[in-house]
Amino acid sequence: MSRPTGSSAPETAIPQPERSLRRAMNARHLVMIALGGVIGSGLFLSSGYTIAQAGPLGAVLAYLLGAFVVWLVMVCLGELAVTYPVSGSIHIYAARTMGPATGFATAWLYWLCWVVALGSEFTASGILMQRWFPNVDVWVWCVVFAAVLFTLNAISARVFGETEFWFALIKVLAIVALIVLGGMAIFGFTPLSSEPHEAVLLSNFVTPEGLLPAGLGGVLITSLAVFYAFSGAEIVGVAAGETKDPARNIPRALRSTVLRLLVLFVGSIVVIAALLPYDRAGVSESPFVEVFDIVGVPYAADIMNFVVITALLSVGNSGLYSCARMLFSLAEEGYAPRAFTKLTRRGIPMVALLVSLAIGLVSLITSVVAAETVYIVLVSIAGFAAVAVWMAIVAAQFFHRRQFLRAGGDLSTLAYRTPMYPLVPILAFVLLTASIVAIAFDPNQVAALWFGIPFVGLCYLYFWLRYGRKGRVPERRDEEAPVA
Repeated sequence: MSRPTGSSAPETAIPQPERSLRRAMNARHLVMIALGGVIGSGLFLSSGYTIAQAGPLGAVLAYLLGAFVVWLVMVCLGELAVTYPVSGSIHIYAARTMGPATGFATAWLYWLCWVVALGSEFTASGILMQRWFPNVDVWVWCVVFAAVLFTLNAISARVFGETEFWFALIKVLAIVALIVLGGMAIFGFTPLSSEPHEAVLLSNFVTPEGLLPAGLGGVLITSLAVFYAFSGAEIVGVAAGETKDPARNIPRALRSTVLRLLVLFVGSIVVIAALLPYDRAGVSESPFVEVFDIVGVPYAADIMNFVVITALLSVGNSGLYSCARMLFSLAEEGYAPRAFTKLTRRGIPMVALLVSLAIGLVSLITSVVAAETVYIVLVSIAGFAAVAVWMAIVAAQFFHRRQFLRAGGDLSTLAYRTPMYPLVPILAFVLLTASIVAIAFDPNQVAALWFGIPFVGLCYLYFWLRYGRKGRVPERRDEEAPVA
């Protein structure tokens, strides 16, 4: 078990790299990085399917529940990220509070989750590019996009943060346009359209089967997918080691991220559910295109094609960043090859970046040549990891605070405190556990348990055989000096 915050460093010292990651990002970068990791094809393409599954009101309730769980996780993350502001720190929280084996399993779950995402984002982007370039093979675009994201990540953390800011801004503007123009259309005001439209208000929320056509069960089953849709917000913790003034910027970024996700996700779902009959929403390629058509936006399909490609590349950009920092952090602790700790003059873990991109491209290849075997295993584990990592975050906060208090720590010295402790971490863990259990009753997602749980078991087994039962708890580094 790790030592509580403020204690002396463990006896086993971990060699430090000659160079260190640079603190080059501020709160606005963190917010957009988090939004970039969350807002993807799930909202732009699959939101109509969510409405069709749970009904209009059911989908809104599911997204409200998802936003509430995100808030619970993020306020737990805030205390940990300010206390341990190091790169790739999500697994460090688990290592210091629940033991290095748990941190090791958390790290590889999170790394695999993003590596698999890289392959799928490249493939989807290539397919969408064929709308404009039908004679160019998908694999060509995959290579082009991989090269672009590698370049953005390889220059510097600030360049990554700046490009992710603009990537995410395009997505946010598209969603805001949908909410504003669609909200006007709900009341019958469509100034961009040449055809008049009647005010629909909330009439589409009343379906022939009632307000909740799929019942509360439909809301709960849909909430599983919604939890996955919100995953990526925790990337704020991964970037903590490259954030200026973490005690100030991390809490600000967490609050802004939760508020914006709530407005953007729930607002867009309300507008889509109000304008599109729920039995029609699920068959649309993109409900955003249909809504933009209703309000009279010219070239709606082409605009959304561009926005979705940007969204996919933004998620891939955040994913590649996360993968490289996770390998770097593992190597610093001695649980991955030391080569991953090598940094460029600008503080970029280049070897970790190259290896993560290479494995992401291998994931892409398996989606073509082994879609029914290797790839389905990877995707299943990645889906399981999205919720499992959140469970590790809230559990780590619970044990961190308990250890801190048992050691005689003064809560007033914590720069950021999770509110309503221990209710918040316990409630979050219960809700996340319920979502994992519920997967067993969904035939479309049960494979996540078949492969996810054994993968975690193998991580523990490998760790114990390779490093022993106790392993080594990461030492507290210089950049983690307690902040008050």
